[in-house]
Amino acid sequence: MPKTKTQWVCQNCGRTTLREMGKCPQCGEFNTMVEVMVAEPPKGLERRGLGVPASRPLKLSEIEGDANARLHLPIEEFARVLGGGIVPGSVVLVGGDPGIGKSTLLLQLAAVMAETSGPVLYVSGEESARQIKMRAQRLASGDGAGGTAPVSASLSDNLLLLNETNLDAIISNADSINPRLLIVDSIQTTYTGDITSAAGSVSQVRECAMRLTNVAKASGMAAFLIGHVTKEGTIAGPRVLEHIVDTVLYLEGDRYQSYRLLRGVKNRFGPTSEVGVFEMRGAGMIEVSNPSEAFLAERMVNSPGSAIAVTMEGTRPLLVEVQALTSPTVFGNPRRTGNGVDFNRLLLVTAVLTKRLGLKLFDQDVFVNIIGGLQVEEPAADLAVALAIASSVRDVPVPADTACVGEIGLSGELRAVGQLSARLKEAAKLGFRRVIIPRTVRRGEPLPDDIEIIQARSVREAVDVALKAVST
Repeated sequence: MPKTKTQWVCQNCGRTTLREMGKCPQCGEFNTMVEVMVAEPPKGLERRGLGVPASRPLKLSEIEGDANARLHLPIEEFARVLGGGIVPGSVVLVGGDPGIGKSTLLLQLAAVMAETSGPVLYVSGEESARQIKMRAQRLASGDGAGGTAPVSASLSDNLLLLNETNLDAIISNADSINPRLLIVDSIQTTYTGDITSAAGSVSQVRECAMRLTNVAKASGMAAFLIGHVTKEGTIAGPRVLEHIVDTVLYLEGDRYQSYRLLRGVKNRFGPTSEVGVFEMRGAGMIEVSNPSEAFLAERMVNSPGSAIAVTMEGTRPLLVEVQALTSPTVFGNPRRTGNGVDFNRLLLVTAVLTKRLGLKLFDQDVFVNIIGGLQVEEPAADLAVALAIASSVRDVPVPADTACVGEIGLSGELRAVGQLSARLKEAAKLGFRRVIIPRTVRRGEPLPDDIEIIQARSVREAVDVALKAVST
């Protein structure tokens, strides 16, 4: 039996130390160091690599396999995030808040893949097989959906369920079944007897993920791992877990809203920051093929404090409504509250409006909200936030057929943004007649002719153009 030694590992960044510490020396977080038992490295010939069979480097021409070979995934929004389908032998980590719909979405994935591609093994360490079957029957029947159920093959014979948390048993069943797809719900409940720590610890999560990755690479079986998240919203366990897998997906959304965003933050086989949009219903996750239209469906036209931003989520343009409300404060320090926008960007925009436009916001509470529970992080939404705040202060609405896009600098200038042509085409498709953009458009970028383009050099010009059309 190999000798073991004690180490302390940071749950936040994965830094290891030989002694117990209250503060991680790398990330600076307190109370994140946990004790783990690790095997000592071999000594003698094996340690120097003299007794280990050497691997032979291969020429690229000698390697078999098609680089474009993917398993077809009928869920188009899911396939978009993965880059066009499931790559055989890939390992995907799916994270999200509790109750956001991770298990539901992956059960739908297992159902459609069992019907189209072959055997699928769904391993659950948190729910019984009876609970999973009840969910599958509900998804197949479409209870509460008011329409066609998204899962028609939830009870397929190719979909196999396994209640197991022992990693050796999971791998043994996978070897005997040889599934095209393996789903583990969740990686934090899986353990291996080679490590003495409890399931969910740093060493257990890392070891189980590495062994499942090795099995997937060797057999060509694609694997999906569901991961718990911390209070900060990141994957629980060391960050090395995200480096082990090929793709990291986050299922986001407000639990009190019906829309869910499947966002890719790492993808070795496709673009990152791609987003798939779903709507949670009684029949499970329903694809939203035109999310911009869905997000603007309940918009109140010609209402002060509302502006339309054209954002990019990966390669997909999205039109979202930005709402702002200003009201006199009763305290000495006015509040700045943002929901769905970066707080620092909100402070920057309010400071520019106060300094460059002379808006009196020093005695006003400012509230900004992105409709639909979305999180907009790119600076291209700065102009929409500024127009919404100015519209609320002056109590003048932005025209209903006007959208805007642009980043705001500290001098009040508007800076160019990327993929402008795709943004304008999406706005024109949804019926918007004009778009306010920065004057500094990148050269050589073609712009559509079926929409009026208003170029503004500064945020002052943009506010004057947007609000003067209604006030006059």
